[in-house]
Amino acid sequence: MSENSPFKVFIGYDSREDIAYQVARHSLLRHSRGDVTVHPIRQPALRELGLYTRPVDVTATTEFSLTRFLTPYLAAQQSGWTLFTDCDFLFTTDIRGVLAGLDPAKAVYVVQHEYDPSHDIKMDGKKQTRYPRKNWSSFMLFNNAHPDVKALTPDLVNSATPAFLHRFEWVADQSQIGALDLDWNFLEGEYPKPAKTPRVIHFTNGGPWFAEWVNCDYADLWLAEEAAYRATPEAQAA
Repeated sequence: MSENSPFKVFIGYDSREDIAYQVARHSLLRHSRGDVTVHPIRQPALRELGLYTRPVDVTATTEFSLTRFLTPYLAAQQSGWTLFTDCDFLFTTDIRGVLAGLDPAKAVYVVQHEYDPSHDIKMDGKKQTRYPRKNWSSFMLFNNAHPDVKALTPDLVNSATPAFLHRFEWVADQSQIGALDLDWNFLEGEYPKPAKTPRVIHFTNGGPWFAEWVNCDYADLWLAEEAAYRATPEAQAA
């Protein structure tokens, strides 16, 4: 990716959390230099296109639980890097900073969380699930040139088990999973609040758009970003 190439970011879209997506997108673009494009991953659209054919999973926490792994295919790039993030994020810095110092031999970069969730219930009453490498897949920086990333085709995503996908078993050499600093995917409520505001805040248990989570850490930042979004012509025309 050249310095002037647009950086493609895909954000998972859930119909129950439209405002979370809108605020995440707004915060990301507001802190960027204008060379970033943001695309929602909407399951109904992927089904219409025949790209996602798995049976509907009523137990899935979000509508993009597995469609996220179609990100490299949707980006349609033979080189460079593409980012996927969940929608319950708030960005406080230029996202292109994540591209600094990457090793082109790596297949994917993630924040390699090791934690035991502190809540049994999350979001709007969803049961918290526990599994190895939890939340690694909530922020994935894909190397589009890597063969293991190119292999994430609709055929694979539609046939592989959720564990195979979320545990990154599709990366043949596990040493090719790169590690990002924690504050590129800071899990609010799961780690002690740091003195410095994280670059990317992840409201993994639930954010201020849910009544139950209006008092979480960084709620003031999210609510300020929401107000800024709602003041835009785009929001007022919706």
